[in-house]
Amino acid sequence: MAVKYPLFTVIGREYKRIASEGASFFVVLIGPLFAFFLITSIFYSSVPRKLPVAVVDMDHTSISRKTTAFTNATPIAAVNSNYISLTEARNAMNEGKVDAVLYIPEGTEKNILKGNHSSVELYLNNANVIKGSLLNSGIQKAIKTLSAGIKLQTHLQSGETEKQAIAQIIPIQLHSEILFNPFASYAYFITLILLPVMLTVFTLFGTLYAIGSELQYGTAAEWLQSSNNSIVIALIGKLLPYTIFFFIVAVCMNIDLFSILGLPLRGSIGVILLSELLLILSYQSVAILLITLTKNMRLAISLASAYTMLALTYAGFTFPTFGMPEVAQVLNRIFPISYWMNVFSGQSLRAEDISNSFTQMLYLAGFILLGCFFIPRLKYVLSNQKYWWKI
Repeated sequence: MAVKYPLFTVIGREYKRIASEGASFFVVLIGPLFAFFLITSIFYSSVPRKLPVAVVDMDHTSISRKTTAFTNATPIAAVNSNYISLTEARNAMNEGKVDAVLYIPEGTEKNILKGNHSSVELYLNNANVIKGSLLNSGIQKAIKTLSAGIKLQTHLQSGETEKQAIAQIIPIQLHSEILFNPFASYAYFITLILLPVMLTVFTLFGTLYAIGSELQYGTAAEWLQSSNNSIVIALIGKLLPYTIFFFIVAVCMNIDLFSILGLPLRGSIGVILLSELLLILSYQSVAILLITLTKNMRLAISLASAYTMLALTYAGFTFPTFGMPEVAQVLNRIFPISYWMNVFSGQSLRAEDISNSFTQMLYLAGFILLGCFFIPRLKYVLSNQKYWWKI
């Protein structure tokens, strides 16, 4: 018997499934929003502050005390000067109690007063590269500032004017402007990776469950029947509620990034929203592809897990794509999120021309077309009982 309004029948059927199944409701709304809240609460401060640094002062002079004070004055470091030996401090770093050790050897001030070169030693735990780099940069700036002050006093005492003394100490000055992440902010970097990845993970897994559960529970025939046996209507009606929910989640992600975490918005929010809609549709198309090829929800979810994890490696989030081997650059092209990231960072951080963003969105449209190519095959899988109730 033909259904009078098949599209609305399928949509209504899917909304009932989402409301009645805890797993579906968690995937489309509770899961991603909770993930956003968790990530935001971790990186809300944007920049790490007051990381523990051990100072081993073997000189015990005014200059060594100034060195400790200048280091402690940097926002990145919190000095603990209770360590009496380098061995004790390094053991503390090995145990994870401190992230760096600053060693001031005996005779430092004496050598400086004699006009000789003197050095202090900095030991860093660089297991966390970003944290280690920030500590190294912050402590080096503190030491260079103190060193420049000592040199300035020496030149002034020799009769030079302040202008002449500064010219001797810093003959060439570098004026640098950090354009796109001036605060070295974790929020600009980490959250810009993790939040979109969470969105794509829930989109892909949610779509796989929505379609794959029809096979696993043997309800594919009922689903097709509610659409008058039209696979196009069946897919539109089934996926539209998920698309709406995930787009709401994407809007929440933008509010989180721009309003709560304070990322700049220098381009068009309309372009960003359009790219996010295409991103959601792209991952829904990837889900159609995986279900069609595997004919098994659990196997499709296993492959999807590997696919989303590889995106973190090859999509160019933490290592520039142009520096990767050619094979990795090719793999970069199989993840829709890599194209979306170009759009988002271009519009939010760099105020990039909109035409560049539309080029990237054409690639996202290509993923959508790829999924559409497998729709006829999906209908065959759904209609064939040998693929039902497969665990």
